[in-house]
Amino acid sequence: MRDFEKPGRSAVFAANGVCATSHPLAAGAAVDILKAGGNAADAALAAAAVLGVAEPHMCALGGDCFVLIKPAGTETVHALNGSGRAPAAAMAEKLRAEGHSTVPLNAPAAVTIPGAVDAFCALSEKHGRMELGQVFGAAIRYAEEGIPVAPRVARDWAAQSDHLQGAARDLHLPGGKAPKAGQLFRAPGQAEVLRRIAREGRTGFYEGEVAEDFATTLQGLGGWHTMEDFAATSCDWGDPISSTYNGFELLEHAPNGQGATAMLILNILSHFDLAAMDPLGPERAHIEAEATKLGYDARNRFLADADHCTRLAHMLAPETATNLAALIDPARAMADPARLSEAVHRDTVYLTVVDRDRMAVSFIYSIYHPFGSGIASQKYGIMMQNRGAGFTLEEGHANEMAPGKRPMHTIIPAMLRHEGRLVMPFGVMGGAYQACGHAHFLTNLLDYGMAPQAAIDAPRAFPEEGMLNLESTYPEATAAALAERGHKVQPAPDPIGGAQAIWMHDSGVLEAASDPRKDGCAIGY
Repeated sequence: MRDFEKPGRSAVFAANGVCATSHPLAAGAAVDILKAGGNAADAALAAAAVLGVAEPHMCALGGDCFVLIKPAGTETVHALNGSGRAPAAAMAEKLRAEGHSTVPLNAPAAVTIPGAVDAFCALSEKHGRMELGQVFGAAIRYAEEGIPVAPRVARDWAAQSDHLQGAARDLHLPGGKAPKAGQLFRAPGQAEVLRRIAREGRTGFYEGEVAEDFATTLQGLGGWHTMEDFAATSCDWGDPISSTYNGFELLEHAPNGQGATAMLILNILSHFDLAAMDPLGPERAHIEAEATKLGYDARNRFLADADHCTRLAHMLAPETATNLAALIDPARAMADPARLSEAVHRDTVYLTVVDRDRMAVSFIYSIYHPFGSGIASQKYGIMMQNRGAGFTLEEGHANEMAPGKRPMHTIIPAMLRHEGRLVMPFGVMGGAYQACGHAHFLTNLLDYGMAPQAAIDAPRAFPEEGMLNLESTYPEATAAALAERGHKVQPAPDPIGGAQAIWMHDSGVLEAASDPRKDGCAIGY
């Protein structure tokens, strides 16, 4: 139990249904759908649509999503890959010939075809109860009438909008300035596009005027994108991948996401007695940082589009974790793994919903970097992701940019099962941090016995670009001891990531947790 004399938040307990997101109005929209007779799939889509208006620097209809869903009445989990592909004319050699060693972040070359909307429609058709017009109702209203900008959103908006260009700048910087907390933000073009999707399904987005708006805008900036690229977009249903840790089964989305990285980190950590270490002490932080470095090195070498990912079994093999764990010196930090050219970011939204019939949805949605590519479609003002920056330009690499190929993705939804029963959908936001975040959250839960909210609240560390970023809530003695071990310790430049989780108790009660690093909350009924 938390100390009620200290700042913090309680978990949200509910019996019928609950949603946890990074924005309270999105969570509220989801619960409204549940109360109106919709299920968790409908509610997740309602929340995602609102988040596209409420957190436009994080997600948009021009982005991608991944979903794990457990339908009511079964413990089987299905995976939905809503990530888009490079256009048919995309070629790494073209960019290398122009002198690029990495995919330029704020140029059409980084814009992959958005896959989220196709996944929205597929999820609704296969598992939803309501018409999309009703599901998108709150988002359409907020886009037209305006949504108050939340405090964390305002902070990030002001700090992360320098690369906005053209229509994106006009829409998101009214009067040339980022909106302040409490100021209303409107996106009428987005409302119109949502109406078209509700009316016409995926055709309303990937064909006709909306697709033409995307293609024309990108071609005008020198992009490779065509109407045919948009029309060919298709999401994929599949099965999650799984591994075990401390008697629990972790379910992650298969590549092109980085869920396998979280599994590898946990497999490495299983060789150490974390439970005997101080959860805020240097021993634990050091071992987790070293395991993370090794896990991300494997990620950078092996993970890619599923059609090109040939070493997944090796990456998840027990002997691989055993051999990597043996490389960790408990007293000394190792050098960072070789860096490739795929970019990193910290902007994503994650939400989870469980309904009264115990359908559970784990849903993650992103445009990659803050405000994506910085490019919006000229007519409707839909932001475009720069997920193509997740490709490498290294010739012959599994994740090399190529026509019609999906890049390696950082965004990963997850679920946890125990003895065959789903006990928790969860996710951790934070770009590259997410795999490390999944491992850290689960060790908080399963090694240290923390409740979900406490496990989310706990301090975070992340080794990145040669530095070990520590949140300010770590003890000073821990930071000093880590420096003595050879880590280049620095205060985290921003709060590290965000998270949401819903624990499904045997009693039928739902316990939802939401990260205080964001504006969001959990709401149940």
